[in-house]
Amino acid sequence: MNPTAPSDHLTASGAARPGGPGALMGRTVSRVGYGAMQLERLDRDAAVALLRRAVELGIDHVDTAHFYGNGFVNEVIGAALRPADGVLVVSKVGAEPNPAGPVPLRLAQRPKQLRTAVEDNLRGLGVEQVPLVNLRRADHGPGLRAQGDQVVDLDDQLAVLTELRAEGKIGAIGLSSVTLEGLRRALPAGIACVQNAYSLVARGDEDTLRLCLAEGIAWVPYFPLGGAFAGLPKIADEPAVAAAAQALGVSPAQIGLAWLLHHSQNTLLIPGTADPAHLVANAEAGSVVLDGETLAALDAVPSRTGDIAL
Repeated sequence: MNPTAPSDHLTASGAARPGGPGALMGRTVSRVGYGAMQLERLDRDAAVALLRRAVELGIDHVDTAHFYGNGFVNEVIGAALRPADGVLVVSKVGAEPNPAGPVPLRLAQRPKQLRTAVEDNLRGLGVEQVPLVNLRRADHGPGLRAQGDQVVDLDDQLAVLTELRAEGKIGAIGLSSVTLEGLRRALPAGIACVQNAYSLVARGDEDTLRLCLAEGIAWVPYFPLGGAFAGLPKIADEPAVAAAAQALGVSPAQIGLAWLLHHSQNTLLIPGTADPAHLVANAEAGSVVLDGETLAALDAVPSRTGDIAL
């Protein structure tokens, strides 16, 4: 294996990459990125300022979607990030805004809806190509479940995404909330990353992670600290996490993020926050070193995975 080039540890703006360099769709990115969903909690100026702070911290991998804040988050990203920043913006399709509903999004799984969602992302971000688009499936993991005409075969969805890639509107295809069998079926289409719910306390998709590692696919876990829905475990509730945090003088959340980075070399993180202090803490988690004894104690924490359907 070739040693990592020194320049790989720095972003285009010259900042050190939190967590060191990782790989996504053939590009070098910071292993600690940023999930932009919570930007919708801020006003425009504060959201722009948080994104600029992320760039200063060396974060050059941002995850978004048109349905975050009904387009607000994408518009802010388009305004805040500059080409010279070298930030890789990743979006997703498979849902659409539903501001008046009890849940602010609804599934949009049909091929025509996927194409519309890509066009919405292009327009909102102000770009000619979205570098990477994740297809958010609805048959695995926590969240909404497809019913009626929203039950769509994966092959039909991949067909339209492949067309969009050939047209140059997207650069690469990823998958989210995908089963192991679904990933196997999708491999011939060329998959750049997988985003599944996964954390120290919810490791039910370990086989999917291992397939990604074998195939050179980035593993980008969402809910990296667990507990986003009632009934899901939280890493902060684990005595082993609390003990490691106290011993190292860091927070339980930082232990949870650091464990993910240590667990598999193809892991990239996209923790979300609307708080500048938490943004810094998340970036600093990339520098937390876990020794063998600590890793063994964390690895022994039981996985209590359970799908939570809405």
